[in-house]
Order: sequence, then structure tokens, then C-alpha cells
Amino acid sequence: MRSKELIHPPRLHAGSRVAIIAPAGPLSERDDLSRAAELCRALEWEPVPGRHALQRHGYLAGTDTERLADLNRALTDPTIDGVWCLRGGYGVTRILDGVDFAGFTRRPRAVIGFSDLTALLLALHRAAGVVAFHGPMSRAPLTGFSREHLLRVVARAEPAGRLGAVPAPAGVLLPRSPRIVTITPGVVEGPLLGGNLSLLMALAGTRHFPDLTGAILFLEEVGEDLYRVDRMLAHLRMLGLLQQLAGVAIGQFTDMKRATTEGALAFDEVLLTFFGPVGIPVAMGFPIGHVDEQWTLPLGVRARLDAGRGTLELLEPAVT
Repeated sequence: MRSKELIHPPRLHAGSRVAIIAPAGPLSERDDLSRAAELCRALEWEPVPGRHALQRHGYLAGTDTERLADLNRALTDPTIDGVWCLRGGYGVTRILDGVDFAGFTRRPRAVIGFSDLTALLLALHRAAGVVAFHGPMSRAPLTGFSREHLLRVVARAEPAGRLGAVPAPAGVLLPRSPRIVTITPGVVEGPLLGGNLSLLMALAGTRHFPDLTGAILFLEEVGEDLYRVDRMLAHLRMLGLLQQLAGVAIGQFTDMKRATTEGALAFDEVLLTFFGPVGIPVAMGFPIGHVDEQWTLPLGVRARLDAGRGTLELLEPAVT
């Protein structure tokens, strides 16, 4: 159930002005910004670097004031058509309450990122009802697979359809579909919501937490031990949120340590523990998260999950 009408931002097209900003962690080198600008141009978009994109304040890309200024400018400047974040790391939750949601609502635009940017994407969708995009960062090279999925979602005002069935661009060899493991079979439809599990949990109890009623929840994570993932899922269960879901698509849990000195559990066993009793379709292994070849998923768009076949299909356009 959606709390408000879904708003689809305008599609990105040749000549679109795209802000490239760092609202979380700092860039490792100046070349990151140059590569992001080159990537925008390769997609025929005009890059507009944030004024403070190269700043560093400890483990942050500038002070909270600097990062928030770049973010709000990118979200509200009427000459900007899209926002493509440079990297994740940490820092979005420090500035989230200062985001100009009202200004963004007056002229929505596509906002793209993942990992720590999960907090921003979910907050924008919650506050403004606007589709936001869980997809690759602008500083990293795009594989043919990731590029095609990104453009299918943010640049084409038509349903993307089944995400696994992507025609290869000329001269590009796409990898085989990832190995999908069915936890609980079934087919379900609902709005697509989710992102990084740690950031989802960081929003719990705040006004930015998404309405998960009837949603297909997708999750990804990086560098978290399995017992910590277990604990976060237990927290979601204690909040009564698992019972609200229609289905779950588990992405990549990259660099996850599965054993402790006391023993080990399998990841699918942990997932079955929490989602099995709910009786909803669940599958794991989708190309979502900290991997080179990843999908771009539009938050809020209606989707269909077939956990038995391991497919996810977008049923409506993400942009106009």
C-alpha cells in the first residue's frame, strides 16, 4: 500500500545536466571526479560537479554543512536534471534531516546511488513519493551489463520488463545470469523497496523509514559478518516488519564472513529462519549491491518477483 501517489521523474536523455556529488565518504583521488565526468559524457549527459566534491573531513567528503549544501543544490537547482552520487562510505544519515525535501518535490529528478545512499533514496521516496534509483556510483567504470540496465531504467519511459533478459549491446558480451537460490517459491507483485541492510536498519524508528506494506524488499550488504546480518534480520522481525512484506529479493552480501569461533551457519539457513515462517516468496543471489555487474532498481515502482524461477520484472516505467 502506497502512502501517496507515485511520482516518476523525467528521463535522462542526451544533454541532460547531471550533478555528480559526494554526500557521504571522501573520494580516494581527484581522478575519481574526472572519471565520473567522463562517464557522464560517454552517456551523453553533461556533468555538473558539486562544489565540495573533492573536500575531505576525516572519513567524510567535507563537513556536514558542505556536503548538505552540495546535496540540496543538486536536488533543487532548476537547471539540474539528475543527481549521480560518486561513492558511498558513511555520512548520509548525518545530514538527512537537513535535506530540502520540499524543494525536491517541486521539481523531482532522478537520484542514483547505492550502499550508504540507501538512506537518501528511501528518504526521498518516503517524503516526496518520487521514484529513486538504487544503482551504480558515478566514479566507477560501468560494465556493459550495468550500463544497459542503468539506461533501461533511467533513460527509457517504458517498463523495463524482466531484468535478467537484457539484449547485449553491439560488441559486448554479457555474463550468464547469476545463480539464483530459491528460499521459498512463489510469485508476488508489489512496490519495490530496499537497499543496504545496515542503512535500512539505521532508519528504523525515524520518519524516513519506508512503508513496507505489501512491498517486495530487496537487500544487499558488504563486509558484514553473518551473525550481524542475523541480528539485523531479527531486529526487523521484532519490529513486526517481516509480516508486512509481499516478497524478498536478496542481492549480493559481498565479503561476508560466515563463521565465528563458536561455529557457522549457512546464509540460506539464516534467511529461511526469518522469512520461512512468514510464508512469502524469497530468493537470493540477484545482481544487486557491491558487484561490478549490477541492476539499477527504481524504488517505488511496481514489480513482480518469481522466487521459484529467480526472476524480477518491472511492471511500469520508472521515468516519464
